[in-house]
Amino acid sequence: MAKRDIPEINAGSMADIAFLLLIFFLVTTTMDSETGLVRKLPPMPEDEIQPEDIKIKKRNIFEVLVNANDQLLVEGEFIEITELREKAKRFIKSDPNDPELPEFKETDVPFFGKVMVSKQIISLQNDNGTSYEMYLKVQNELVGAYNELRDELSQKKWGVSYKELEELARTSETAKEKIKALKKIYPQRISEAEPKNVGK
Repeated sequence: MAKRDIPEINAGSMADIAFLLLIFFLVTTTMDSETGLVRKLPPMPEDEIQPEDIKIKKRNIFEVLVNANDQLLVEGEFIEITELREKAKRFIKSDPNDPELPEFKETDVPFFGKVMVSKQIISLQNDNGTSYEMYLKVQNELVGAYNELRDELSQKKWGVSYKELEELARTSETAKEKIKALKKIYPQRISEAEPKNVGK
């Protein structure tokens, strides 16, 4: 009896099929996007400043500490995250007659003229055990405080919200200048120290 030859399998198109499957899975798979912050670093100072020349008074600093248990200590007092924005707004806006709140400096601002601008700085310190979720919440509340103050001033001066101004700024140079003016009156100064192992 004659032995039959086993037919060979044509594997020439296997590479094409594997490639198509790979593309299919890459296109159809959804990736979980991480929540993050868009933060622009400040420009380098024009003049070189020696560290010993920088002296910041305690009254100009708003201390925000977050421990390993995600608890907030603001100006030496434990508070809830829901209270942070209003406390930050009060500090940023400040009051020239209150000796415990930040000092002011007279600044020439377009559209507003001579304005007394607060010398406020928000100092944020996290623990290495602070959760990323809490870190984001604190950042959002602090940034939200600045944006709400800018919004209130924009509504009062021009009858337009700060968000609307940002949208108009895509096409309007005047809107861009208005945003710059609002940022000059309420400059976002969040100083973030390196996390420490403080614990509870």
